[in-house]
Amino acid sequence: MIDTIKRRFALSTKGAKDFCKGVFFTTLLDIALMLPAVFTFIFLEDYLRPVLNSGNIIYGVAHYIVLALIFMLIMYVISLWQYQSTFTSVYEESASRRISLAEKLRKLPLAFFGEKNLSDLTSTIMDDCTDLEHTFSHAVPQLFASLISIVLIAVGMFFYNWQLALALFWVVPLALAIVLISKKKIREDFGGNYQDKRDVSEHIQEGLEAVQEIKSYNKEEDYLKILNKKINKYEKSQTTGELMTGILVNGAQSLLKLGLASVIIVGAKMLATGDIDLFTYLIFMVIGSRVYAPVSEVFNNLAALFFLDIRINRMNEMEALPIQQGKTDFSPSGYNIEFNNVNFSYESGKQVLKNVSFTAKQGEVTALVGPSGSGKSTAVKLAARFWDIQSGKILLGEQDISLIEPETLLKNYAVVFQDVVLFNASIMENIRIGKRNASDEEVIHAARLAQCEEFVSKMSQGYQTVIGENGETLSGGERQRVSIARALLKDAPIVLLDEATASLDVENETKIQAGISALVKDKTVLIIAHRMRTVANANKIVVLDKGGIAEIGTPEELKKRNGIFAKMVNRQTLTTP
Repeated sequence: MIDTIKRRFALSTKGAKDFCKGVFFTTLLDIALMLPAVFTFIFLEDYLRPVLNSGNIIYGVAHYIVLALIFMLIMYVISLWQYQSTFTSVYEESASRRISLAEKLRKLPLAFFGEKNLSDLTSTIMDDCTDLEHTFSHAVPQLFASLISIVLIAVGMFFYNWQLALALFWVVPLALAIVLISKKKIREDFGGNYQDKRDVSEHIQEGLEAVQEIKSYNKEEDYLKILNKKINKYEKSQTTGELMTGILVNGAQSLLKLGLASVIIVGAKMLATGDIDLFTYLIFMVIGSRVYAPVSEVFNNLAALFFLDIRINRMNEMEALPIQQGKTDFSPSGYNIEFNNVNFSYESGKQVLKNVSFTAKQGEVTALVGPSGSGKSTAVKLAARFWDIQSGKILLGEQDISLIEPETLLKNYAVVFQDVVLFNASIMENIRIGKRNASDEEVIHAARLAQCEEFVSKMSQGYQTVIGENGETLSGGERQRVSIARALLKDAPIVLLDEATASLDVENETKIQAGISALVKDKTVLIIAHRMRTVANANKIVVLDKGGIAEIGTPEELKKRNGIFAKMVNRQTLTTP
């Protein structure tokens, strides 16, 4: 049963067990909340029957005060257990779910993030988890507990007097039938509403990321017009969904109230004919005022229940995604990187690399050059297993990297890409990402090699200066130098440089070459550059064109062939002032 609950509600094993406890204690609480009616029953039994039968009253006021206190204590204890087994446990499960999703995302190939919108992932981790947390703390255990408690109470009442019990409970299956009949339609409406909400979020996210382009081309009005259209669509679907749910909830709750009216009518008739006494009639009246409370509470959370499957399906989709796995014991025989007939595509029908084969040797600089879109950056990222290839092999130290756990593999890589990612922290902490236990002296030494000292010395707090989200207070060249300092600090045996000096002017590029020379010494280096002078001293040039290898050789050899590389060098020589 635990496995079934886990699959149905996207819960962990502990979460499924806690869910069962929550249902059990919520059922106990629903029954315990009938204790005031039981108290009334006992009181009437002791006082009303003797009065009606001209007998003596047995107990005094103190007896009922003690009994009331005992009932209150029982309800308090059960309420405490119920709170711990639902609310507290659900919040713990929600925390575990978020951590599990984060771990899942950490192990997914980067291809997944290229296909998914950032706002969509944020919605899954934050909104979906929050909604599931609310639903499982306020509605789902209560739904099961309400059904169980209603059945138990109904069975007891049918044994007591089946005619009045039938008058009291005939509305419950009818109200549930209305809910079930309407469920499919309302779920479809909520599904559309959910998609409309995501469209609004994605459009806002897109606007924030492209705000410079929107302003530069005077597209604010067009952007806002599309945003207003999406918001209006979302509001309309939201209103429709809320209206239908409101009609359903109020209709079902109104129907439940007919049960009490039925008890009044049927009970009055039976009392007039002498089939029941006044005591029995009053007992059913009291119970009828409380028995529907658990079901009404479920109806109040009906919208969350209808949304439940949408959220759960998204969680299950995330959990079902294939992750990158491999062995954590990795002892390569050297650090040569070999591409053997590698084929790769980001999506079906669009081949990016075709039968690519070359070797980047340890202690040498291997440069990848070629026209834009030729597959240079893709090849470098595949070398670090940021994606998994479709066919062929990539070997590191004669071991297939597809068999190595990505985090274990990446301990051997220092990476500097053109698109630098910095955090809203100090320069010191941004560089220390390369080596978490590095001392301040080690960080400063790496920063000096990367020519960071020049701009850091001008800042009010030096290396402790917080640089804003993604280093917004730094220039492009300064951000790039921080990234290079990171790689210098890590001191990994393999270095990947993708347009590492693209954001630097000629003067700064010259300065930083000394730092890069220290970074790549005696290491396996894969470098991408459009500036041919950047790769002039490379040991090997691999020229890519249309996803395949066009030329391989030293810079001198390729210049003599008068092929793609030679033409690129000549073109840049002619255009350089």
